[in-house]
This record gives sequence, structure tokens and C-alpha cells, in this order.
Amino acid sequence: MFMEKLFKLQEHGTNVKTEIASGVTTFLAMVYILAVNPSILSAAGMNPTYIFTATCVSAGIATLCMAFFANYPVALASGMGLNAYFAYTVVPEIVKSGVTNAWQVALTAVFVEGIIFILLSLTNFREKLVNDIPSNLKHAITAGIGLFIAIVGLKNAGVVTGDKSTLIKFGSLGTPQVALALLGILIVAVLYHFNVKGYILLGILITWVLGMIAQATGWYVVNPKMDMYSLYPSFSFSSLIPKDGNIWKFDFAWAGNNLLQFAIITFSFLFVDIFDTVGTLIGVANNAGLLDENGNLQNAKGALLADAVGTVFGSIMGTSTVTSFVESTAGVANGGRTGLTSVTTAILFFISLFFSPIFLAIPSFATTPALVWVGLLMLQNIKEVDFSHDIADTVGAFLAIIMMPFTSSIASGIMWGMISWVILKVITGKAKDVKPVMWISFVLFALYAVKLAMAPAA
Repeated sequence: MFMEKLFKLQEHGTNVKTEIASGVTTFLAMVYILAVNPSILSAAGMNPTYIFTATCVSAGIATLCMAFFANYPVALASGMGLNAYFAYTVVPEIVKSGVTNAWQVALTAVFVEGIIFILLSLTNFREKLVNDIPSNLKHAITAGIGLFIAIVGLKNAGVVTGDKSTLIKFGSLGTPQVALALLGILIVAVLYHFNVKGYILLGILITWVLGMIAQATGWYVVNPKMDMYSLYPSFSFSSLIPKDGNIWKFDFAWAGNNLLQFAIITFSFLFVDIFDTVGTLIGVANNAGLLDENGNLQNAKGALLADAVGTVFGSIMGTSTVTSFVESTAGVANGGRTGLTSVTTAILFFISLFFSPIFLAIPSFATTPALVWVGLLMLQNIKEVDFSHDIADTVGAFLAIIMMPFTSSIASGIMWGMISWVILKVITGKAKDVKPVMWISFVLFALYAVKLAMAPAA
């Protein structure tokens, strides 16, 4: 049988029916990204219709790569956290320098990061890079990203808003966006408790439907000047045809003229991508019984290469970093064990190309429950952080966690977490604990910190 030879189904104790059902389950668990990603990246000035197409196609291609490069039941798409970093940190910082096409510069950084990741995936240096970063920092960075994503979601719905005295405050509960976003979070929590498949997507859709009811009753009033658009999807023949206009939209000139800043942006994308990928792959592979007797990933090179190729392809199409999704564990829990699960998920992403009117009509307040819930899941890594032992580990992890949400920058969290960790290791007489990767990171971030210090005050 063709499927048996290609994916070794019997060897993995599975069959075609189970694999296809598992692929559908994985898709339902992560399809919310098709609504969330255009919502987030459009804040960077990008066309949401083009982003939707890029998200679907890059997810499909990257997931197929995972199926055929590693035979893993793992699906990929534009990564949460990395897309928010792209839209809310990288692009605004570049805009400050007077660049009008800032999102093209950010895409360039994603492209370069993907190329570097491909090279690392073909060597053994990737393991050294992963192992030489202190575990406290790795877990703290993931937790910090979780808080960052949650705040982005709350801000998009107006649940938290700016305040001159306290910087931020609770929004107006009388507005439908705030009330429905908070209700949506509770809906997702209830669906999760009762193990409902596709609970995040379902939570988004229920919140959206409640929004349409609010519009029908006059509570939600359409006002484009206040960024309050109609919540009803608009169907037409032309809207069902995939559209893309962001292919190969790179700006290498700015990168060459601002090499240090571009290197920081690229390094931050790479750092988060690698650890997000490795952590997800190990978690999913462990649940699927794909780790060897020493706890190492089988076919690790193929899996990492699929992730890296997905990132490069995604940047060419016009979307942020593509990475492995932890939601793949939903398919594994359903019995998925091989790349056939991934093939199924990839096909569904391609089919989704023709449903853009639905996904693009979903308002940002309806995607808030997804962002907050993903933030909650990532914040759970804080349980693995040791705050009771080494002062460098303690302070480095703490700064990494708090700097991300409080400065609205993933890069700031990574930078100050690493800088403080190295400095405290040296001061406390433990310089021998600092591995080469950490020294390189320290020098890179220290140079950038000096540049920031010398820049004129805004």
C-alpha cells in the first residue's frame, strides 16, 4: 500500500483512518491562526487579504515539509508571539527611523532568520545553541512572550487602554468589544474544560456571532472612524478567489544601512523561533512516543529543516515567522503518529484559501480570547523557572519575563535577561558558567544597548 510505504503506518501502530481524523483534529485546534494572524499583522500596515493567503499557503507548504522531511504528526503556521513581535515591536521601531515600508524590512529579517535557521538545521550547531542557553532563561522567555501576547489581545479589544497617570487602565465595560472579549475568554475556558475539539476556534466564532447579534440590536454601532466596521461577512465570487500581492517584498537596503539594529531584530526572531520549535517538537514527539531511549528527537534534522524552510517560504509569501504549533498535540492525542496526519492538516489549510470572507470578517475583539488563552498556555512555563538558587538565574529570568509586556518588546526581554545574567555571573565569580553562545549574545545586545543610550531622547 502506497500510504504504508510512505509513512510506515504499521510500524507506528496507526492506520489511514486514524491519521486523517487526527489531521482534522490538529487543524481545528490551530485554524484560529487564520483569523488572528491577519488581525495582528494588519496593524503593521499590511493588507489583511494578502496576509490571509500567505498564512494559508505557508502553513500548508511548511506542514507538508514536516510530513515528508521527518514523518512527524506536527503542523506549522505563523507563530503566535512572533507575529505580535513583528507588528507591535519591530515595525513601530523601524517607523521611528522614518521608513515608510517598515513591514518590508521586518519581512527581510524573517527571511534572513529563516536562511540562518536552514544552515543551522544542516549542522550540529543547533544542539549546542539550544543547550548553551540557561534553562531558566528559556522558560522565562516563553512565559514573558505569553504575557506579551495576552496584553496585545486585551489591548486590541480595549480591555486595557492607555492612561496618563497609571500608563494603563481597565477599559469601558459598557462597550460591546470589551464585554464580549471578556465573555469570549470565559467561553474558551469552559470549552477547554469539557475537552471540546477546536475549542479556541469555536470560542472565536461564538464571540463573533454574539458581536453580530450586538450589531443587529444596535448595541454595536458601525463607525469606521472609530475602527468599528460591520461584523457581517461580505460574500462575492471575487472574494472567494485567493489574492496575494506581498510576494518577495523585501528591503535589503535598509538592512545594509542599519546593520546592528537589523542584526538584533533578526537574532530575536531566530532565538524565539529555535526555542519555540525545539520545545514544541520535543513536547509533541514525547506524547507521540517518537523520542529515542535517550530522550532525543528522531529525525530532528528533518523536523528543524521543515520549520526553517517554512519560515523562508512564509517570508517570501508575506507573513511572519512560521513555526511548529503545540496544538499538534491535539492530533497526537487523537492517535496521530505519522506525517499522514500533517498531510491532512496541510490540505485543509489549502482548502481554507477559499473561505477568506469568513476569516477576514472576524473582528479583533473576537480574536482576543485566542490571544489571551495562548498567553495563558505559554505563561505556564513560569513553573519551570527556579527563583531560589543562583542570583543570575533569578534576576535574568525575572527581567526577561517583565520586560516583554512592560516594554511591548520581546527583544527587550531577551536582551535584558541575557545582559543581566552574564554580568551577574561574572560579578559572582561564575564566569566559567558563561558559554560562548551567551558571550556572543551579550556582546551583540550590549552594543545595541550602547547605541540606544547614545540616541537622542524622543
